[in-house]
Amino acid sequence: MDWLSFTVFLVFFAFTAFLAWRKTRRHKIKTVSSLFLANRSLNFIMIGGALLFSNINTATIIGENELVYTNNMSVMAWGLTSVLAMLVVSELFMPIYLKTGITTTPDYLEARYDKSTKTIVTVIFLVSYVVNLLPSVLYTGAVAFNGLFKLSDVWHLDYWASLWIIIWLMGLAGCLYAVLGGIRAIAISDTLLGIGIFIGGIALPYFGFRYLGHGDWHQGLEKVLTAKTGHLNSIGGKNDAVPFSTLFTGMLLMNLYYWGTEQYIVQQVLASKDLATCQKGIAVACFGKILSILMLNVPGLIAVHLLSGLDNTASVFPALIRLTSPPYLIGYLAAIVFGASLTTFNAGINSASTLFTLNIYKPWREKKGPSFTERDLLRVAKRFELLACFCAVMIAPFIFFAKDGFYNYIQRVNGFFSLPIFTIILIGFLTKRVPPIAAKAGLLFFTFSYAILETVWPLKIHFLHLLAILFIITCVIMLIIGRIKPLTVPYRQELANLVPIHPWKHRYVFSIILILLMLGIFFLFSPLGLAKA
Repeated sequence: MDWLSFTVFLVFFAFTAFLAWRKTRRHKIKTVSSLFLANRSLNFIMIGGALLFSNINTATIIGENELVYTNNMSVMAWGLTSVLAMLVVSELFMPIYLKTGITTTPDYLEARYDKSTKTIVTVIFLVSYVVNLLPSVLYTGAVAFNGLFKLSDVWHLDYWASLWIIIWLMGLAGCLYAVLGGIRAIAISDTLLGIGIFIGGIALPYFGFRYLGHGDWHQGLEKVLTAKTGHLNSIGGKNDAVPFSTLFTGMLLMNLYYWGTEQYIVQQVLASKDLATCQKGIAVACFGKILSILMLNVPGLIAVHLLSGLDNTASVFPALIRLTSPPYLIGYLAAIVFGASLTTFNAGINSASTLFTLNIYKPWREKKGPSFTERDLLRVAKRFELLACFCAVMIAPFIFFAKDGFYNYIQRVNGFFSLPIFTIILIGFLTKRVPPIAAKAGLLFFTFSYAILETVWPLKIHFLHLLAILFIITCVIMLIIGRIKPLTVPYRQELANLVPIHPWKHRYVFSIILILLMLGIFFLFSPLGLAKA
């Protein structure tokens, strides 16, 4: 272990934690609103930072660089098309959520359909977080941390045993952070780390190009742009990890789900002080997603020219850092990677607790009759965070055995939970008479069909296309049920907004700029740009 690197890591991480504590110590957590929504008081910088760094975690850093290394730049479509999805969500979804005054996305489903639909979706969210989201960010954080400091060699343990130890340490740190600080501390840390990741996003490619060019970063950059140019292509073919055609089918739907209905993402936005602040924060996050290519994809391009024959391709990012970076940068990037894991983990823990406490425990206690206090809810919320953390750290090490690349594993598993929820929410937005039974039938059909076609009878079709096909079929089924057995009284949205809902007047100008930047980057990394044969 390089002790200088480790010292830099400790100093930077402690500094970030200290600043978060300084900014939150005057805001005591006395209610569930302060724990889950920071009393709806966050500004647009905090919203943008929380959105971005809740999304950019070690799963994306490790997974996307791995796919660039093994395939090409087509994987960057996940991040770039998020820009379009976020703009749609900003304009169409968030006004509805803020007008109705919801705390969780299943709250909308209760208003639109019924309580049982809300409960079912809450359970799906909780399973998704405990089985997929929380374990995946812990696993990738452990992979990166072990790769940077070679802890398995320091401890004289095998790789898998080392992952167990690191995952437990990360889980403990993250859970304490979420329990003690709430969503305000998470948002502040996200903002600080968001700034840090862009500094690292510039520094790491610079040192990578410099190492590749034997001290001259210009030569290193020229080598990346002129040799093995197939890796520069973002327009994926049918055999690539992300075929370009999927951008217009399942990927678009997955991104709309993620930014518009995923609880741990939406909860960051619901904490904003008004709609205009929410929309500004989303625009900040969009700019961040465009710049994040420097950290998520460019290191994988450099690694193509420097690393070969890796036994575990998921280790390409930490391996590149150790090879090309000076000790102080290794420690700095280790703090960024560690923080990336914890911020998403913390947000997931916080949102899982929100869902359980408000959507399951609170209604159950209300049925029992005896009164309960905010203090009782806070105690239950924090206990559930501890339980979810324990489950996550027990599952995370077994992701080591996932096949076909870690990032593909995450997206495939997400399909079980994401699009069924998005489908019934979208139909709820667009119709007034589709009944609750249609929502339940849609959830059952979509989930069961996807499970069968992905495991028992796999089709020779990309899973994103499969998701799009099932989405269309499910929508048709719900509309047919709505025609046969419509609601007697059409759904009418009831306003219960708790914050001002005046939109941001400059949102269209910034939307056009962001879309042009997105299209320009696709053009740059294409056969018409840098990826010329």
